[in-house]
Amino acid sequence: MLALVGESGSGKSLTALSCLGLQPESAAVSGSIRFDGQEIIGASEVSLRAIRGRRVGMIFQEPMTALNPLHTIGKQIAEASPAEWRGPDQTPQQVRGLLDQVGLSYLKDRLGAYPHQLSGGERQRVMIAMAIANKPGLLIADEPTTAVDVTIQVKILSLLKDLQKEMRMAILFITHDLTIVQRLADRVAVMNRGNIVEQGKVADIFAAPKHEYTRHLLASQPKGAPLPYPPDAKPVMACKNLKVWFSIKKGLLQRTSGYIKAVDDVTLSIPEKSTLGVVGESGSGKTTLGFALLRLIKSEGLIVFLGQDIHPLKTRALRPLRSHMQVVFQDPFSSLNPRMTVRAAVGEGLLVHQPDKSKAAREAEIDAILNDVGLTSEMKERYPHEFSGGQRQRISIARAMVLRPRFVVLDEPTSALDVSVQAQIIDLLKNLQRKYGLTMLFISHDLRVVRALAHHIIVMHQGKIIEQGDTKTMFDSPQHDYTKTLINAAFMRK
Repeated sequence: MLALVGESGSGKSLTALSCLGLQPESAAVSGSIRFDGQEIIGASEVSLRAIRGRRVGMIFQEPMTALNPLHTIGKQIAEASPAEWRGPDQTPQQVRGLLDQVGLSYLKDRLGAYPHQLSGGERQRVMIAMAIANKPGLLIADEPTTAVDVTIQVKILSLLKDLQKEMRMAILFITHDLTIVQRLADRVAVMNRGNIVEQGKVADIFAAPKHEYTRHLLASQPKGAPLPYPPDAKPVMACKNLKVWFSIKKGLLQRTSGYIKAVDDVTLSIPEKSTLGVVGESGSGKTTLGFALLRLIKSEGLIVFLGQDIHPLKTRALRPLRSHMQVVFQDPFSSLNPRMTVRAAVGEGLLVHQPDKSKAAREAEIDAILNDVGLTSEMKERYPHEFSGGQRQRISIARAMVLRPRFVVLDEPTSALDVSVQAQIIDLLKNLQRKYGLTMLFISHDLRVVRALAHHIIVMHQGKIIEQGDTKTMFDSPQHDYTKTLINAAFMRK
């Protein structure tokens, strides 16, 4: 297994696509790419088709966009299978065999299911089944675990390793997660701006990296400890017996047949200038909890913000408090309006909550907060698409911080970012907390990030808090089996 590592935009995926002649038409390719002695560059389409999917399989990063939403999983796996399997009686049997191989035996009777009816981990396994259908000599895995939870990630990585051993195939594994590289790969190639800057055995590269960029990547792992906060700090945000239940309606009359308990009887308190980390897998209720505390969705129970019960407040009564509670969303590209400049996006809150402030004063506030988040005032006239992912997240943070809020919910703000950018955002949040006395609710499934930022942690599972405590205790001696599973998965422990 060769791991190809580097930050977004370094050329990893384009390199992999070029191995199969799948690079964009506008790309000019030179040099030599040889698979099993056969030259790929300049090869005819007929020759390439004999390799693609047959002798070389590929797993794409986002299965939801790679799978056809109009076709069943059974049909899509069958399409990728060898021609000799495609008899009327053979195909379902062979497809079921592939599902067995990738740990989806329970889906053998659901070949008629569509991609949207499966979870992220199940969709990724369907992609793997399609990629190994022809027993390829080489499997290219392009960030196959980026979009899944840490526990699912471990299962998929173990599956790939088992399949490699069983089928004796080579794997090119593309990733920016160095923890995965250290645990799974035999060799590693480090890529930066289209060039391989260093390569060798994993143990050698990690023990004594020679190139400055490699040392930069290794030093960028989330680390450090949260800032100290006053021991006698009063709670800024608290809730008691908080519930968010969504009704399940069935039948012609749409009668309620049950409930999805997204948040079920949650009680917590967040002291001033502290950070509470909320961890758990997708669907555990983390984001719903954050939105309920901000009164963005309906809930039941007690919600106390700055000593005031805000649960019964109507929209008009809540408005004066809105400037003191803000949110930073997971995907900055979809949460920023593509038609608004940075100036308009960051300054919008000032127009709504501080309409009497002069234009010059607003401009000064925008410039100051952009400077605080590591951007410059010269960037104000640019649009979101003109920035990198890390810069867009900084703009989102600036938009939330320009009103100097007391409490901020951060919903997986680093999950889509490279490790080096993650480290920068963590440092930025610590600096903002130090400067403005922020109280934060930090939602994540990456426990490495949480450990570097949070003072206390709650672990959620199926809408309930199953364990909570200070960060050090939670990591040193977790009590619940689910917490132990999450920690072991995050740090690739056996």
